[in-house]
Amino acid sequence: MAREPRPAARVVLGVGGGIAAYKTCEVLRGLTESGHDVQVVPTAAALNFIGAATFEALSGNPVHTGVFSNVPEVEHVRTGQQADLVVVAPATADLLAKAATGLADDLLTNTLLTARCPVVFFPAMHTEMWEHPATQANVATLRERGAIVPDPDVGRLTGVDTGKGRLASPAEITDLAQLLLANPDALPRDLTGMHVVVSAGGTREPLDPVRYLGNRSSGKQGYALARVAAARGARVTLVAAHSVSLPTPSGVDLVSVSTAAQLRDAVLDVSAEADVVVMAAAVADFRPSELAQYKIKKTEGEPAPVALERNADVLAELVRHRRPEQIIVGFAAETGDGTGDVLHHARAKLRRKGSDLLVVNAVGEGRAFEVEDNAGWLLAANGDEIAIPFGSKSQLAAAVWDAVASLRQP
Repeated sequence: MAREPRPAARVVLGVGGGIAAYKTCEVLRGLTESGHDVQVVPTAAALNFIGAATFEALSGNPVHTGVFSNVPEVEHVRTGQQADLVVVAPATADLLAKAATGLADDLLTNTLLTARCPVVFFPAMHTEMWEHPATQANVATLRERGAIVPDPDVGRLTGVDTGKGRLASPAEITDLAQLLLANPDALPRDLTGMHVVVSAGGTREPLDPVRYLGNRSSGKQGYALARVAAARGARVTLVAAHSVSLPTPSGVDLVSVSTAAQLRDAVLDVSAEADVVVMAAAVADFRPSELAQYKIKKTEGEPAPVALERNADVLAELVRHRRPEQIIVGFAAETGDGTGDVLHHARAKLRRKGSDLLVVNAVGEGRAFEVEDNAGWLLAANGDEIAIPFGSKSQLAAAVWDAVASLRQP
């Protein structure tokens, strides 16, 4: 199923003067290839890292930094007024300070004052600068005013330094920008103070040193859930099975596992004090009863049958051991059969598992697994059912967190 094309949106890509500015070229490419009209507005310092010609070639639009360019069009006002989204990456400590205090000494800071669309800042700076009380106060001010400021990533910084302050990956920036264009209300700061556990990916049950029993889960939906939760303010622990090709979302603690037994142990361990647990991983129902020590050779005749035994039901176990205030969200990949359709089986599973919410995906060729988009239904224990329209997996993630936030309200 193909996603319906959306009208081109006007995106302002503000670029601060930091070494991470080079990553914005990939962000710019991702947004323009999605059909959006992107106006790059760098600071003068940003042009020390990336030349205006590069931004103009990739965007197809002229690039200016000062308020006296294109004066008849009143560009320092019109740029912000006409934008559907403003993305600032990298948002340096200096730029965050100017935005928080309302300084307007160049085209970008004027644009920030005139924009009435969603504005999202992606910070990038050294750890000491990010942790400084002045920066933290500026970020808090921007968030209170409605700006979206996800925490930066942890990783390699300028030189040999490593720590919190790394710019989010271009793929993550582009994904969150696309999410806000589809749903401007997708990233409220409503999960602040909560610890969220998300499982993702597909487990693998070894048969011999070479082969395993597995499934088609790519982990993309679980990673989208973790990414959106972190952007909404949660402390996120992601328990991931074989999703090594996906970058860890900014601000997310990653626990890597392989088998269903490892995933069970990890999820039960980290969820003991969690406020919300979302079981998006595709956990194998069965595992080989015996693990061959050597590669099973191909011989003449029929292969020997493989005996299987059941794996633990992690979702059911979570429900049994939950704290009264803990919210449990399950996932169900279903197909219809002679006894009922997808929703029939999903409703039965919700009753059987006892989770608060169940996200239901109809699976099949080109649906749910190994694709960028998703659709489904959100079933609640109280009988509510919400259809989630076809869209990106981050859009589905936002719908799940909306439902969780509603359950958390007194």
